[in-house]
Amino acid sequence: MPWAYLLECSDGSYYAGSTVDLERRLTEHQDGVGAAYTRRRRPVRLAWSGEFDRIDEAFAFEKRIQGWGRAKRRVSRAGFSGGSELTR
Repeated sequence: MPWAYLLECSDGSYYAGSTVDLERRLTEHQDGVGAAYTRRRRPVRLAWSGEFDRIDEAFAFEKRIQGWGRAKRRVSRAGFSGGSELTR
C-alpha cells in the first residue's frame, strides 16, 4: 500500500516523503541511502505515517506537507490520523 510519511531529523527539521514500501524506505533513510536531505541529518525518526489507497494520493499529501512551515508540521504531527482529514 502507498504511504505518506513525516520524519523528524536529528537537527529538529522535518522531511516529508511518500513510498509504496514504508519499511524499506525508512531503512534507506537510516542507512544514508535515502534522500540527500536526510543523509546529512541522521538519525531520523518516524514522526507520522498514513496509508493511502493510491500512490498519487500519497504523493499529493507529501507535497501538501512540504508546503507547511516547520511549526505547523510540529503541531500537526500529534493530530495526524489520516491524510484526508488534514487541510493546508
